[in-house]
Amino acid sequence: QVRLVESGGGLVQAGGSLRLSCTASGRPISTYAMGWFRQPPGKEREFVAGFKRFGSNTSYIDSVKGRFFIARDTAKNTLWLQMNSLKPEDTAVYYCAAAGALTLRRQSDADYWGRGTQVTVSS
Repeated sequence: QVRLVESGGGLVQAGGSLRLSCTASGRPISTYAMGWFRQPPGKEREFVAGFKRFGSNTSYIDSVKGRFFIARDTAKNTLWLQMNSLKPEDTAVYYCAAAGALTLRRQSDADYWGRGTQVTVSS
């Protein structure tokens, strides 16, 4: 199994940037579909961005396209989420997830979760 630990969250003003990191241990992230989810206050957890298990194709929800960018370094066993032009509606707990499935787009796809990191965007 793989253990995931997120870092990099914090408080930022609207328009600012943050970079989240997800450090994996136990197994290589290259053997999983990897992704980021978020859970805004009082709302359901939602998919944000991800890599398929094979290849380098990425996917994003429409609300973050052009602002957020997902990246990975298999040598460092780390996944990142670069978040630019942040908006108050991006406020959420952000979670890193890994799936043995080919794709990771739904909560039910994930086999492993990190504990999350809080991102708060002030207006």
